[in-house]
Amino acid sequence: QVHLVESGGGLVQPGESLRLSCAASGGFFAGMGWFRQAPGKEREYVAAMGRRDYTATYTDSVKGRFTVSRDDSKSMVFLQMNDLKPEDTAVYYCNVDPVMIPRIGGRYWGQGIQVTVSS
Repeated sequence: QVHLVESGGGLVQPGESLRLSCAASGGFFAGMGWFRQAPGKEREYVAAMGRRDYTATYTDSVKGRFTVSRDDSKSMVFLQMNDLKPEDTAVYYCNVDPVMIPRIGGRYWGQGIQVTVSS
């Protein structure tokens, strides 16, 4: 009965911002984060945050531009994406796990939401 619902994607111009949201239901998830898959490329880790200390980790290409956060009262995880670049274009996937998010991904995945950055 685990169900993940992503929202907030869309089409923006370079330099603009988007905020992705993911609502997770049906369990308790210590690890919550995001992956993405660009056309013709493999899925890659983007960002995640653990439950214990709320410390975030990021892939190098988004550091300083993206911010991951979570609201445990609502069982939600967010990804604030600023200064978006064309290379950020991808399908973004919410990922949650009862324990943690490894770089290969945790147990449960969302359906994915499109983010397109183009002028």
